[in-house]
Parts: sequence; C-alpha cells; structure tokens
Amino acid sequence: MPICGGKPVPGPCIFDHLTDKNPFWYRFTCFKGGTLGFLITPNTLSEDYDWQLFDITGHDPVDVFLVRSLFVSCNWSGEPGLTGASSNGTQNDVCAGFGKPKFSSMPNLIEGHQYLLLISHFSDSQSGYSLSFGGGTASIIDPLDPALSEATAYCGGLTIRIKVNKKMRCTSLAADGSDFSVSTAAGKIVSATGVSCTTGFDMDLIDLKLSNPLPPGDYTINMKRGADNNTLLDYCDREIPEGSSLKVTVYPLEPTPMDSVKPVVCAPDQLELVFRSPMLCSSIAKDGSDFVVSGPSAVTIKSAAGVCDDQGSTTSIKLQLSEAIKVGGLYTIKLQHGTDGNSIFDVCSKETPVGSSIDLKVADVVNASYTMNVSYGCKQDTVYLINDGSGGVNKWNWFIDSTSFSQQQSPVMFFSDFGDHSITLAVSNGVCSDTVSGMLQLNNKLKAVFEAPTDVCPGDLVTIKNNSIGNITSFTWDFDNGTRSTQSSPQPQSFAPPQRGLEKWYTLSLVVQNQYNCFDTATQKIRALASCFVAVPTAFTPNNDGLNDFLYPLNGYKTTDLEFKVYNRLGQLVFETRNWTNKWDGTYKGNPQPTGTYVWMLTYTDVETKQKYSYKGTSLLMR
Repeated sequence: MPICGGKPVPGPCIFDHLTDKNPFWYRFTCFKGGTLGFLITPNTLSEDYDWQLFDITGHDPVDVFLVRSLFVSCNWSGEPGLTGASSNGTQNDVCAGFGKPKFSSMPNLIEGHQYLLLISHFSDSQSGYSLSFGGGTASIIDPLDPALSEATAYCGGLTIRIKVNKKMRCTSLAADGSDFSVSTAAGKIVSATGVSCTTGFDMDLIDLKLSNPLPPGDYTINMKRGADNNTLLDYCDREIPEGSSLKVTVYPLEPTPMDSVKPVVCAPDQLELVFRSPMLCSSIAKDGSDFVVSGPSAVTIKSAAGVCDDQGSTTSIKLQLSEAIKVGGLYTIKLQHGTDGNSIFDVCSKETPVGSSIDLKVADVVNASYTMNVSYGCKQDTVYLINDGSGGVNKWNWFIDSTSFSQQQSPVMFFSDFGDHSITLAVSNGVCSDTVSGMLQLNNKLKAVFEAPTDVCPGDLVTIKNNSIGNITSFTWDFDNGTRSTQSSPQPQSFAPPQRGLEKWYTLSLVVQNQYNCFDTATQKIRALASCFVAVPTAFTPNNDGLNDFLYPLNGYKTTDLEFKVYNRLGQLVFETRNWTNKWDGTYKGNPQPTGTYVWMLTYTDVETKQKYSYKGTSLLMR
C-alpha cells in the first residue's frame, strides 16, 4: 500500500475530519442494479481499514473531494479486522470511533452508473489487504463477450493497430506478438504492445510490429493462442475466441492529413483536430505555432497539446485559444511551420505538408433579450412580445409565471388578471442558447371597494373607508341621502331614521375611473334604525301570530359581552343567551311555560363608550 493522501473526504461524518490517508481507489460500473456486498480482509488482522463509496456518474473523479452529494455509503469504524458491506449491516453510514460496527448495510447501486470505492488506512504500518465482492444482487461484471473490433495499418503496414470491444488484461498479451498472425509471407509479427499498459492494468488497443512494411493491399489478422497459451483475456478470464479475424488494408505510405475537427460548442475556447493515423506528440509545438486560424473574427492560439498515449502518439490535437470565438461563421485552420521548425509528424515520421487546412463552422452567440408593447384595456390587456431572432435563433420558449405558453418568435399574450407577471424567454440556434427573465407590470388593475357599517343608529355619523385599488383618477360617491362627493375619503355621513316603521334602507355607491378611461362600481346597503335604545318588553304573547311572539333585549346593535337570562317564579333558569338576536319563545326543554310573570337579568357593554350596564326586570307571558 502507498503512503500518501491526506485530502479531506466529504460525507455524512462531518465532524470526524476524515481524509484519504494511504488510499487506494477502485472504479467500476454497475451493469445490473441492486445491492452490493463486499469484504475487505487485512493481511494483518490487527490493522484497521476504512472505506467510502461514491457515485461519480457524470462527474470527474476528483469531485469526490468537492461534492458531498456523491456520497453513497461508508464505514470509518475505529475497530481493526474484517470490514465491508453485508446483509448483517444495520446502517448505511458508520462514522469514526471505537465500538462502531465494522460492517455497513449493503448500498443500492443503479444500473449504468459509475462508482468509485476508496479504501483508506490511517496507520503507516499497513501491510495490505484483499478485496472481494459478493452477497448482493447488483452486478459489476461486464456482460459483454470480448471480441476483435477493427484493425488499422500504419507506416505502410509496419505497424497494425488492433482495437477490441472492451478492456482486456495487459498481462494476457504475449509481448512477442504470438497471439496474432497475418495472412502474408511478406512480413511477420515480431512484437505486440498494449497501448496504456505502461501506466495501467488494461487495454483496448494493441500495436503489432511487423518485421518489415507490407506491400499495399488487403490482409487478414487472425487471433490465436500465443506463447502464453491464451488469446486475450478480460477480467473475468473470458478470452477472445481463437480463429477470430479482422480485415486490414495497407495503403501506400503518405503523410497523414488533418482529417476533421470535432463539433464545437457555443463560444468555443478550444478546438480539437482529429487525425486518421497517430501523430508524434513530440512534433507538436506547445505554443500552438504549428497552426493558424482565420475567419470572421480574429483568433489567437494560446497552446497546443496532443491527447497522448504511453507510446507518445495521439490521434487528436487540442488547440487552446486565448479567448472564446463569439462571432459565428466559417473558419479555417491551416498548418504551418511552428517555432520548433516543423509542422507535425505522424508515427511513420511523415510530415503533414505546410498549408494543409480544414474548415469548421462556428455558431453565433445568441441573445434572448426582448421588448414588450402593451395595449391596455378595461377587461383585458394585450401584450406584444418581440425577440429579434439575431444569431440564427430558430427555437423560442416563452414562460409566463413559470408556465410555458408559446414557441413563437414574437407571440401575442392576453391578460385579464392585471398586476405583476414574470416573463422568461429561452432561445437557441441549435448550438448556442440564452435565457433572460423580467417582469411585466400591468398597472391598470381597477377595483372599487369601500367599507361602511351595516346598521346606523339615530344621530350617528357614518365613516366610510375607501379601499379601492388601482391608479384612480376620479371618485364619484352617491350616499342616497341627498349628498354626493368626488373625494377619495369622503366626509362622515348622516342618515335620517325612519319616520314610520322600524328601519329605512339607503344604497351607497362608488364609481372609480383610471387613466385608461376604465370604470368600476361598488355598492352597499345601509339600514337606518328607528332606535338603538336597549330595552326588554314588559309582556309577550308566544302564540305564533307574528306579533310579540318572543322575549329578548330589543335594539342591541351597539352591545358587546351581552348576557340575557330568564327565570320562572321558582327561580329556575328557563332561558339564557349571549346573542341579543336569540329570542325566548316561552318554552323550557320544549314544553310551553304557563302564563305568568318571569324575571329577567340583562348585562352588556356599550361598544362606543365601553361602559358596562346591568338591568333586572319582569315580563308577563300571556297566552
């Protein structure tokens, strides 16, 4: 085990200051979803190993040090010995400390996701461990059977590169090339090298070296058991079937041209050139001076580098630009002699000719800004939304209050609910996109609203509160008492009590107008009372003739905390209420009470003066 590490590892154990001390990392893919069980067995059982599992799907592996949400499960128990995840585990996240369980519950893996397992040890005396998987329902074994994929000849057939369909074990490749044969006597395979095997454990590219170049023509590469008694093996010891073959064409030896440019993103600050044959990384000028870019706007190359394998070759070169290209159009990348005195060479030592060029198309940067024109109405506003479509925009998506409502370039929207609305526009030309949000303020909401008491006692002045909404330019009041007003807050009004009868109704109205010549009206009825003097009748006749059928405190319009009780001659409570409009009908428990005198008691508080009153009297029940 290496003695290194020490970076903090985010996860659920935020107070444990956990780090990747002396770490080893394992990356794998889930090919079938389910639970994952595994066992870590220290070579020295007195040593304590810890682990944490991350889901790195769509992330750079280094994000495990930065993004807490990548956490899946862990066990940082301070106890030595065997550890891992099993059906005996009771929790998903075991944090540091002695006495903590050494096994966590099995984590659930998602099919197609990529995972990273960290195994860490805080002691520098470690002697290593073994790791095995099993006991869960998930599968991290690639079900794809290994097979030859394609063959490409370089340097006039002096080198043939074999591609396989998955990663194979480097140790299964016979270095003398005896795993392969070529269908010609014009040359023979003398060695085989796994591309990336110098720094890694697996490969999917193999370079076969021949004794001499082959004449141009078509050949067959055959798979066979080599001097190591196998073909090529994957990690499950499944081998490519003996007798598998690939066709390969040897072309006349010529310089390798620039083949293509990878599709560029919006406002690219990097361009990637692709080549049919591997190029020598050592021939690329690091300052990017081997290349020049011309087009609708000035472009400066800052640096150039190949995506190099451990053979020092690359099939792509990345050009880093000083700044992003924001002007769309057709650009040309041209090859020239760089500061290193040459253009670029392929692995056959053939120089790509100066002046070779390749074109690429860059999309314009787009702008989602828009303008609005509003036509105000009394019942409905019409809003014209306009985007100029510059930059080749061909897709629009308009959102009103977070709800998508149109994919037109310049839609028309109708609003009957005045007020503030959020507007968002997302645009795209297929490569570049932009989004802009803003507010639409429809300030023509108009609503006539006012408050006034329902009941008016004789002599009372009524205060009317105006609660109207909108940018109001005029108010027109009619109080139905012979008075009108154009004030926003009119003077208190008086209403004459009825000359005959118990009440008189008045209809109040308010008409408001705004700057767009829109109107709204509110009305309310007010009842003018003949009396607000609280009194209890001296007699009542509960015979259902509609006259004096009930006993109750009259005119309690301005009372609060009222209590009214009625007793019979024996002192028995026969009626009680706290609402003056509740009336005694002369019954007790559903039974009509006899004719006679009944005692009542009344208490209440005057709403205006806050003074408390108490009265006692008698009333005669007559039948």
